[in-house]
Amino acid sequence: MTVIGLDDTDSRERGMCTTYLATLVAEAVEAAGGRVRRRLLVRLNPAVKHKTRGNAALALHVEFPAADALDVAVSELEPLAETDDPRTSPGVVVAPGDPEDVPDAVADFARRGVRDIVDTETATTLADEAGYEHRGWDGGRGRIGALAAIGAWPAFEEWTYERISYREFDRCGTPRDVDWDSVFDAAEAFYPEAWDTVDREEGQAVCVPNAPGPILHGVRGDDAEAVEKLAARIESEPVERAATFLTNQGTDVHLRDGELGSLEDDSAYRVDGAVASDPETRRGGHVFFELADGDRSIECVAFEPTKRFRDRVRALRVGDDLTVCGEVSRGTLKLEKFAVRSLVRTEEVTPTCPDCGRSMESAGRNQGYRCRDCGTTAPGKETVRVDRELERGWYEVPPCARRHIAKPLVRGGFDAPTHPER
Repeated sequence: MTVIGLDDTDSRERGMCTTYLATLVAEAVEAAGGRVRRRLLVRLNPAVKHKTRGNAALALHVEFPAADALDVAVSELEPLAETDDPRTSPGVVVAPGDPEDVPDAVADFARRGVRDIVDTETATTLADEAGYEHRGWDGGRGRIGALAAIGAWPAFEEWTYERISYREFDRCGTPRDVDWDSVFDAAEAFYPEAWDTVDREEGQAVCVPNAPGPILHGVRGDDAEAVEKLAARIESEPVERAATFLTNQGTDVHLRDGELGSLEDDSAYRVDGAVASDPETRRGGHVFFELADGDRSIECVAFEPTKRFRDRVRALRVGDDLTVCGEVSRGTLKLEKFAVRSLVRTEEVTPTCPDCGRSMESAGRNQGYRCRDCGTTAPGKETVRVDRELERGWYEVPPCARRHIAKPLVRGGFDAPTHPER
């Protein structure tokens, strides 16, 4: 067995896609007499500033001589990698042996690659110590993701699937010709085994990207057969080739348990606290509130692209107990989902006159309230029950705003009732 790791061949503006390169490398391995056992699509830390949208690295588990694997990968990479983009810095790492037998240090590096910021020097040092061949272009930063992808199989326990269909390569950069009705119909037929295919409320086909690369559509789910059948039912321009990947998408593996007062930038957390300020909608439609635990606090935000999720945030009240999940950036936690643990169900209001039904007025400092018309009095404010739009349980951003690695509520396994978006 041999593991081929690949990363950072695409560009935000110019296109390409490392999954496409991995598919071509897999075809080249098979054409040379090898066999592809498994294809991994590994989402790494979404806070990395150099990433394209999904920060994906790829690994191929192949029955093929390690001595030949680097040459095959390089021959496919060099004509396609978008190295004219100064932010593109490709890397290839080749590891001989069974993917389950990578050194513990490499598996640990994969876990760190999902939750922390790691550097190229650390990656190349580990690769050299493990006896792996590697190659980099324009600094070779992609060797970070390539090595993480090699260590991913023993590092992570939970895997989902994505079926990626590619358009004819000379169509890249042109509008995609996809029948939206067929996408929505297929999504309905295979939900919830396949998830985040569409966003019904926003009317978006989430599986169809906007980037100029070669992906026509990518269908995600918990069942390989379901995502493949769903993809086959989408009516579109010709599909040049397709591949099914095992992936850590939709698993929340990027989240770690944290405590207020010890959260660090560029990492993602699951943290408890109470709402300490009324939600505030600021310029651009972003909604902010303060989450606190004693004298420790952090600002949380639901950005405008999270759409209707912001209404869930606006419905919070001071004193609600929450668990929030998201990435910390510049001291602010960017919400991906939250759980309501308890809700404030009452509030103190000015008392109502029992005779005329009007609100009473203050009778003076520490003198209670009185009705000027009827003469009735009350010693203080009265407690009334508040109708809440929220219930106990988990709320999430809609599919159109979901990070690739974030776990959709429909997948289950959460510690409270869920309110999935679809």
